[in-house]
Amino acid sequence: MAAKLKKGDRVVVLAGRDKGNEGEILKVMPDAGKAFVQGVNMVVRHQRQTAQSQGGRISKEATIDLSNLALIDPKTGGPTRVGFKTVDGKKVRFAKKSGEIVDA
Repeated sequence: MAAKLKKGDRVVVLAGRDKGNEGEILKVMPDAGKAFVQGVNMVVRHQRQTAQSQGGRISKEATIDLSNLALIDPKTGGPTRVGFKTVDGKKVRFAKKSGEIVDA
C-alpha cells in the first residue's frame, strides 16, 4: 500500500493523550505503520553525561501510529483523508474533503 502521509506533512492527532495537537511529520516508518511528529507524544529519556553533552533528562518525540493521524487540509485547515489520482500522467495525493492537490 502506498504511504498516504509523508515527511514534512502537517497532521493532527485523532486519538490518544495528544488528541487535537498539530505538528509536522519528522520521520515515517511505513513498514511499522508509525511516525514521529514534532511536539507530539513527548517522552523523557535519561542520558548519561559525555564529553559532547551535558546529560540529564532529555525530552524527545516517540512514535505514534499512522492510524491516529490525519492530514491537515490545505484549503479548509481541518483534518482530511488522503486519496490518489492521476494528473498529467503523474500519481498525486489529494485531500478528500476539499479535492485540493497536496503534492506540488
